[in-house]
Amino acid sequence: MILTVTLNTALDITYRVPALTPHASHRVREVRERPGGKGLNVARVLAALGHESVVTGYAGGATGAVLRDLLAPLAPHDALVPIAGSTRRTLAVVDDASGDTTQLNEPGPTVTTEEWAAFLETYGSLLREADAVALCGSLPPGIHVGAYADLIRRARAAHVPVLLDTSGEPLRRGIAARPDLVKPNADELAQLTGSREPLRATRDARRRGAHAVVSSLGPQGVLAATPDGVWQAVPPAPVKGNPTGAGDSAVAGLLSGLVERLPWPERLSRAVALSAATVLAPAAGEFDLAAYEDLLPRIAVTEHAEAA
Repeated sequence: MILTVTLNTALDITYRVPALTPHASHRVREVRERPGGKGLNVARVLAALGHESVVTGYAGGATGAVLRDLLAPLAPHDALVPIAGSTRRTLAVVDDASGDTTQLNEPGPTVTTEEWAAFLETYGSLLREADAVALCGSLPPGIHVGAYADLIRRARAAHVPVLLDTSGEPLRRGIAARPDLVKPNADELAQLTGSREPLRATRDARRRGAHAVVSSLGPQGVLAATPDGVWQAVPPAPVKGNPTGAGDSAVAGLLSGLVERLPWPERLSRAVALSAATVLAPAAGEFDLAAYEDLLPRIAVTEHAEAA
């Protein structure tokens, strides 16, 4: 079983409009709602790849009830912890004319000390059955900035491999707790290391404590610094569409490759193909299976000569 943690779950709402114009009224062509938050996206992709997945984190209020209702018929098992506050919403507006997406993210509910303790109890219980765990996304108000570092240490004590996908100070503190893998994007990596040169920044991030670092580079794919070497995996051509959830699909590819003990080049190919197939999907956070199967054998993976 693969466990994903989403402390700041969300109800994802996607609007499609013919063209998004500032200061104008718009007729929405299509509305979709889905259970969201980075870890929930990861778990759904893992389930589509054939892995048992369990989601935990928080859900509360009327929005949380809708999220859980939408999650119920899906493959990931719901182990979300109830919270008094209302789960946040995220709104993606897809501009059909340009293919671009505008994202609006609410901050999330405030978590009390008692609710944090309840989550830790659930997390500890689930770790006993987990083959790997992913800690994903932002921290909601009320949770201390070192929370992910605490959860990483608990996973390591349970001998469960742990992946961290967050940003800012939670990433800085979390990476010092020595996770097995971190997956920052280019901006998060630059904020962490102060460098915008991908190879230098990725190596620097690894020296800060992570066993391996896989950096998302957008159209340039991913760059991985690992104990076994340094690789870059690149899609055959740029893809245009809705990027919401693309990074989460990459995380699912990396996690599934980890538990299947795939070589790093195969893990990276899977991550990049899933990410691109997610951009091509009509709804945020889904992936286009036919596109994934077409892209997977065409991902170019190159190894850097210098050892990591």
